[in-house]
Amino acid sequence: MKLTTRGHYSVKALLDLLIHPSAAPTPQRLISQRQAIPQPYLEQLLMKLRKAGLVQTVRGPQGGYRLARAPQEITLGAILRAVGEHQALVDKWTPDPTTSSDWVALALWRRLGAQMAQALEQVTLQDLYHDARSHQAAQGKDTDFII
Repeated sequence: MKLTTRGHYSVKALLDLLIHPSAAPTPQRLISQRQAIPQPYLEQLLMKLRKAGLVQTVRGPQGGYRLARAPQEITLGAILRAVGEHQALVDKWTPDPTTSSDWVALALWRRLGAQMAQALEQVTLQDLYHDARSHQAAQGKDTDFII
């Protein structure tokens, strides 16, 4: 599975909300600037993340976005599903009915796909945050960073 721009930007936007906690919601414009995500595209992603219950919106002049749940309750699988990221390793492949090796390969890829789906449900936004912070600390960088 390859993480597409849609999935990558969605994770970046949610990590941005986690990294820059504030009592006030974070304006979309700031997320866009800090993470180098085109604002129109970010708007589409944030709408999908809101519909999935991963972010909340606050309207008005001081409005913006915040996480709707604790970061340890938001899984990578939930983020990818929210933005329509396809997680299957085997799409619409039909094995040759006369070739047993095709059926063995299909069974293997299905098992691997199930294992990957399970792993995506175990990795949380909090885990990704700690991984990013650990990498940053190992590089000796400042506390504020672009994901």
